Amino acid sequence: MRLSLAYSPCPNDTYIFHALASGLVRLPEIAFDITLSDVERLNEAAAAKTPDICKVSVAAAASILDEYRLLRAGGALGRGVGPILVAHGATRLEDLDGKPVAIPGRRTTAALIFGLLCRERGIAPKPVELVYDQIMPAVTSGQCAAGVVIHEGRFTFAEHGLARLLDLGAWWEEDRGLPIPLGCIVMRRSLGLDLAHAVTTAIRASLAHARQHPEASAQYIREHAQELDPGVIAQHIATFVTEASLDIGPDGVAATLALVAEARRAEGLGEPPRDVFA
Repeated sequence: MRLSLAYSPCPNDTYIFHALASGLVRLPEIAFDITLSDVERLNEAAAAKTPDICKVSVAAAASILDEYRLLRAGGALGRGVGPILVAHGATRLEDLDGKPVAIPGRRTTAALIFGLLCRERGIAPKPVELVYDQIMPAVTSGQCAAGVVIHEGRFTFAEHGLARLLDLGAWWEEDRGLPIPLGCIVMRRSLGLDLAHAVTTAIRASLAHARQHPEASAQYIREHAQELDPGVIAQHIATFVTEASLDIGPDGVAATLALVAEARRAEGLGEPPRDVFA
């Protein structure tokens, strides 16, 4: 059997999936056709029900639960890891009302949380969808008044002459008392629970291999990383690959269900199915 597997070129994903992608970890009688894409392209692919297994933003997962279940491994979740709103130093949050603000795609968790904050604060910026690595240049050039940065942007925004206006992840954590669920792995429901459990086990084995043999995945990670500085790559992996990437755990389940509920309310959808997780 061949299964399509899609994830991002970000270091946390390439670190987790390298052993599986390179055949160092195998599933009996299963082969993977692998695609690497920007997070919002992955969200769009899953919305179109194209891949069998896909890394998506948790916010995007909310609207595809009729077709997919969430796996308990391979995702990104934690505290102090959320998106950051950046701007030039003198900018205030209220200054963004009616102004263009760059977001890394309307289906992303970052965009959802920014929208929740704006509604709470009574402001209505104009979202501008950009690929995540184009956001800081758009703010630096003045094309956008601010930008919601994710991934490597958390560590490099000061190099672009930008300041942190607000830590959106910290706002969510303080408001909800829960970690922030950023991304998750979804798998087509029609493939069944037994195969979902097998794939989950394989993802865990792939991550374990990366931890035991970090030199094996180093070249694969560098080939796909937007930021090539070794220190930034290492910081990215340390930040976004946590014990929750092995198993989401009870707090992670609660946080994910809370964010899924917010996303479904924002889209006018009903209650999610009971079996969100495989």
